[in-house]
Amino acid sequence: MAAPPPSSPSPPAAAAAAATQQTQPQPQTPFYELVKGNSGLEKVLLRGTRGFSAEVYLYGAQVTSWKNDHAEELLFVSSKAIFKPPKAIRGGIPICFPQFGTHGNLEQHGFARNRLWTIDDNPPPLPVNPAIKSFVDLILRPSDEDLKIWPHSFEFRLRVALGPNGDLSLTSRIRNTNTDGRSFSYTFAYHTYFSVSDISEVRVEGLETMDYLDNLKGKERFTEQGDAIVFESEIDKVYLAAPSKIAIIDHEKKRTFVLTKEGLPDAVVWNPWDKKAKAMQDFGDGEYKHMLCVEPAAVEKPITLKPGEEWKGRLALSAVPSSYCSGQLDPLKEHLIALNI
Repeated sequence: MAAPPPSSPSPPAAAAAAATQQTQPQPQTPFYELVKGNSGLEKVLLRGTRGFSAEVYLYGAQVTSWKNDHAEELLFVSSKAIFKPPKAIRGGIPICFPQFGTHGNLEQHGFARNRLWTIDDNPPPLPVNPAIKSFVDLILRPSDEDLKIWPHSFEFRLRVALGPNGDLSLTSRIRNTNTDGRSFSYTFAYHTYFSVSDISEVRVEGLETMDYLDNLKGKERFTEQGDAIVFESEIDKVYLAAPSKIAIIDHEKKRTFVLTKEGLPDAVVWNPWDKKAKAMQDFGDGEYKHMLCVEPAAVEKPITLKPGEEWKGRLALSAVPSSYCSGQLDPLKEHLIALNI
């Protein structure tokens, strides 16, 4: 069979454009919609294929909704949440920066969650996943008031993305932009509130045998003894050097959340239980039964950046049927399970 004749050469300009297209990653054009949310605050709507969706408020750069292809809400937001600055929004995924909890001299969980972020139309490039079409880039820089309480110049860039299978990811990039040669240190968490059927029907796998700091016992250090974490009372623990994958298994909903983290060594597990829930103005008395916070974090060892340095921390969430088990957190075990070995 004869070879096909060679194609005619492209015009020089077209050839140059084609070469450029092959050698340079093409910028993604994100799809999102900016609308008014509660109390007139602006929020970004992300819509994926098959009905997946997410919502991100510019106030706090806070994800407040993540829905699957059945329009089921996967995140918890309190019915009493206050959408009025300077109050932080109770639920979703608040960002704790530059301080987690009371690990420092600032207000609890720092100030990033109650500042107004802006949409970043020209962010530095991230590795391109062409399958992700629906995302938004946000940016926070310190105001003069922020510099008075935390005297460091920074740029905090956040990308919130909705994957083709409904996975939700948050990628943070924090850069030290001090011009006086000073380093700075901070603690951090993605304070993720998961929606669960009943807290007594939930277990967390992947943190067994881990050391943790118990915030209910003066940050004293212990070692987790159980095969999985189950819930019968208030919990507020910081698990140290936690694995990159954690599973939150909801027996009643037959659903498992798989949390994957990068750049964040610790994991916080929190539920206020009944007494503390009743004491919170922006939290329903019985709502503790239907939520659980499992939070990728950097708490024990603060992150330090020299001028010009940048840190990246990522959270990826997926919701899968609850045939998932702890053995599948190990890729080798997952392979053996698939082979019935």
